[in-house]
Amino acid sequence: MNGQEPQDEDRADRPPLPRAASRVRAGIAERPRPRIGLRAVLWPAPGRWEWSRGLQAGAAMGVSFGLVAALLSPSLGSLAALGSMTVLYERATPYAHRAASLALIAAGFVASVAVGSLASVSPWTAAAAIGLVAGTATWACQSLRVEAPGPFFFVLVCSIATIVPGGPGAVPLHAGVAAVGAGIGWLVSMAGALPDSRGPEERAVAAAFGRLGALLRAVGTPRVDHAQHEASLAVAAAWRVVLQAQTRGYRDSPRAARLRALLRWVSDIHLTATEVALGRTSPLPAAAADFADELARAVARPGSSPAPERLDGVRRGLRPRSLESRLYRLLARTARSARRLDHEVEGRGVRLYDRRTPPLLESLRSGWSSGSLVRPTALRMGLTVTASGLLALLLGFERFYWVPVTAASVLQGGNVVLTASRSAQRVVGTVAGVAVGGALLALAPPLPAVVAVAALLQALAQTVLPRSFCYASAALTPMALLLAATAAPCPPGLLVRERVVDTLVGSLVGVAGALLLWRRASSSRLPQALATALRTSRRVLLEALDPDAALGPEQRYRLRRDLRADLLRLRGVYDSAVGDVPRAEHTAPLWPAVVAAQRTGYLALAALAAEDVPPATHITLQRLGLAFDELAAALHERRAPRLGALPSMPDHPRLVMEVRALAAALRTAAAGTGSRGR
Repeated sequence: MNGQEPQDEDRADRPPLPRAASRVRAGIAERPRPRIGLRAVLWPAPGRWEWSRGLQAGAAMGVSFGLVAALLSPSLGSLAALGSMTVLYERATPYAHRAASLALIAAGFVASVAVGSLASVSPWTAAAAIGLVAGTATWACQSLRVEAPGPFFFVLVCSIATIVPGGPGAVPLHAGVAAVGAGIGWLVSMAGALPDSRGPEERAVAAAFGRLGALLRAVGTPRVDHAQHEASLAVAAAWRVVLQAQTRGYRDSPRAARLRALLRWVSDIHLTATEVALGRTSPLPAAAADFADELARAVARPGSSPAPERLDGVRRGLRPRSLESRLYRLLARTARSARRLDHEVEGRGVRLYDRRTPPLLESLRSGWSSGSLVRPTALRMGLTVTASGLLALLLGFERFYWVPVTAASVLQGGNVVLTASRSAQRVVGTVAGVAVGGALLALAPPLPAVVAVAALLQALAQTVLPRSFCYASAALTPMALLLAATAAPCPPGLLVRERVVDTLVGSLVGVAGALLLWRRASSSRLPQALATALRTSRRVLLEALDPDAALGPEQRYRLRRDLRADLLRLRGVYDSAVGDVPRAEHTAPLWPAVVAAQRTGYLALAALAAEDVPPATHITLQRLGLAFDELAAALHERRAPRLGALPSMPDHPRLVMEVRALAAALRTAAAGTGSRGR
C-alpha cells in the first residue's frame, strides 16, 4: 500500500503472536535455476498464448507493408513493415503513458533507420553502426524499463536499412517511410483505448489479486518464497501502472479513486499473507485463494465482487486477533470496497507521491552508473554485436548483417546460461524457419502474397513468443527472409544457405561474448544488493518501531516504495547471478541469505503498514541497528558476521528469527568460501 491506509473502515490492531507460532519458520524454497537442456529448448514455458498481441502485430505489419509497397516500392515497404513493430512495445501501460512512450520508441526506430542508411557506404561502417545501435538501444531500453522485445528490433531495423537501395542520399526517404510504419503501429496499439480506455490499469490491479491468490495457495508449501516474490512483482507493477494512469482529470474521478483503494487493499493483504506464510507449515483453506481470484474479476466488474459472508466458515474457530483472522477480515473488507463506486477522491492516504514518469535524463544516468547492471549489459551487447559483424566480413559473408542480428537476439538472455539456452533455441528455430522461408521464396510469390504471408508469420511469432523462443524463431525467420528478399532481391537458394551459416556463427559469437565480457556482472553485485536491502530494511524498522516517531503518509509511502524496490532488485540480481558461468563461489550458498533478507524486508514493510504496531525501546532499536550494520559490513568485506546477542523482541519474534537465519546463512556461505579457497 506504499504507506497509505484504507480509509473506509478502521484497521485491526496488530495481533500478538502465540509462543508456539513464534518458534515456527517456514521452509526455504528451492533456489531458482535457469531452464536448460533439450526440454527447455523444445517445450513451451507455462503461460498463455498471446493471441491479441499476435493479431495486432500482424495487422500493423500487413497494413504498413502493403500500403508503402503499393504507393512507393517493395523495398521501402519492408522498412515500413519493420517500423510497424512499435506495436510490440508498451503493451501493459495506460494509454496516456503509452502514447508518449510509443512516440519515443518510434523516434528510436527512425533514428536506427537513419543510422543504418548513413552507414551503408561500406560494409565496415555498416557493421560498426549496427553494433552502436545495439549497445545504445540496450542502454536506453533497460534504463527506461522498456520491456521485451527490448533492443532487438532496433538492431533488426538498422540492419535491414543498410541494404535498402538508395544509400546515404536516401536517408530522409528511408526515415520517413519508417516513420509511416511506426505511426501505423502506434495507431494499432492505441486502438484499444476506444472500447476500454482504462483496461491496462484495471488488468494490472486484477493481476496483483491473481498473484495474491497464488500466494495464498502456496502457504505451507515449498513454493512459498517464489510465490511471495511473484506477488510482490505484480503489486509493484500495479503501483507503477496506476501511477502512470494518474492524468489530470482522471485522477480526481471516482473510478480512479476506486482503483487506488483496491490497490491499497491488495498491498495490505499481500503483506499480511506474507506474515501468515512465514509462520505456517500447513496450507490455508482453499476458500481464501478462491476469494482472491474472484476479487481479481471484480476489479473491472464491481457487481461480481464476492460476498464477504463467504469467509465466515474459514474464520470460525480462529482467535479474533490472530494473523489468519486478520487476513480474512482484510479480504472481506476488500470485497465490500470493490462493490462501492463512490470512493472519496480526496482524503488521508489517497494521494500518490511520485511523478507519473521519472525524468528521462535521470533514468539514463542511473542506468549508466557504476553499480547498475545496465552498463555492463549494454557494453556487452554493443561490443559483441560489432565484433560479430566484423568477423562476418572477415569471413567473406556477403549478407553479413544476419550475424549481428542473431548475436543481438541470443544476448538478450542476459547471463551465460540463458544466452546459451537462447542460442540453442535460435539455431533450432532458424533451421526450421529457413526450410519454410526457402520453400516460400522458391514459389516466387507476388507482392500481395508476400505481404499477407509476412503479416501472418509475424502474428504467429508474437503469439507464441512469450512461451517459446524456439517456435517464435521458426516463424520470425521466414518473415525476416521475406522482408530481406523484398528489400534487396537475391537468389533464394543462396539466401537460405547463408542464413543457416550466419545463424550458427552469430549464435556462437553471442555465447562467446556472454562468456568473455562481464560474465560475472550479476554475481559480483549480489553482496552489494544484499547490503542495500538490509540498510533499507534497517531504516524502515527503526522508523516504524521508534516510539517517538510520527510518520506522515508521504514518508510512509516513500519508505515502502524504496524498500519494495530494493527487495525486488535483490531477487532480480540473484536470478541473473545463478546463470553466470563460471558461477561465482558466493552465489549458490547465498540463496538462504537472500530468502532471509527478503523475509526480513517484508516483515519491516508489514510493521510500517500497521497503525498500532507495538513500539520498541530506544536501546532495543540501537542494538537492532547495530546488528544490521554488522551484517551489511560482513557482506562488504566477504566475511562471516560477528553478531552479538540480538535484542529480545517479544512483539516481533519472526523478525528476530529471520535476522538470526540471515546471520547463520552468511556464516555458512563464508565458511564454504574459505574451505574452497584452501
